[in-house]
Amino acid sequence: MTDTPFDPGAEFDRQVHRLVELGYPALAGLSPESFRDLVVPLRAAAVTGATGLPAPTEGRVPFLLVVTRDLVPVEARVALTTLAGKSRPGIVDRHYAEGDLARFDPIKELEVPAGPAYLLFDVDRGEETRNLAPASAMEVITGQDRLPLTIDEGLAFVTLHPPALAKNKCFSLVGSRCGDKRVPAIWISQGAPKLGWCWWGNPHTWLGSASAHPVRVGLE
Repeated sequence: MTDTPFDPGAEFDRQVHRLVELGYPALAGLSPESFRDLVVPLRAAAVTGATGLPAPTEGRVPFLLVVTRDLVPVEARVALTTLAGKSRPGIVDRHYAEGDLARFDPIKELEVPAGPAYLLFDVDRGEETRNLAPASAMEVITGQDRLPLTIDEGLAFVTLHPPALAKNKCFSLVGSRCGDKRVPAIWISQGAPKLGWCWWGNPHTWLGSASAHPVRVGLE
């Protein structure tokens, strides 16, 4: 344990550096400098929004810098995820048909900012909703005045905070739906993250539903 106070500004800088290190700028057709210039206007909002929030733990973080599919495709971002301390790249489950991922949009309850990047606050992997079907977990989440994560947000969680995905502590992304009973989820397969899907009405002992503060902050 450390007594060092949580520094939101330093954490924002760390997240940006991590995305640059992983190659996000090149995937977006930008130089590292241009990528940093694109997202740096969110830094002040990160510092303000994280005031009073606790420092990161394994399953919860004060905020995430979320890059959207407008900037980098989902499949490319999945391949850049890893488990904590591991190097095997993440994969997309084969049960997603070609073009399927593009059909999963944020649910109407979410007010996701338009554009290439935004901030998400007080993000939790949802351990308390393990063994609850996404339908039931959604009731728990909204009862706490929170909202579920989207695919973009779940990928940001695992990318920027790999310890969030752990054995028997995986999570559904109820904030992205495509009009049927499928719910995206991220779990562990063969030592790497896997973006798959489960059913709206099916519980799993190892799968919770991640959530966050309902207000997202976008680029002006």
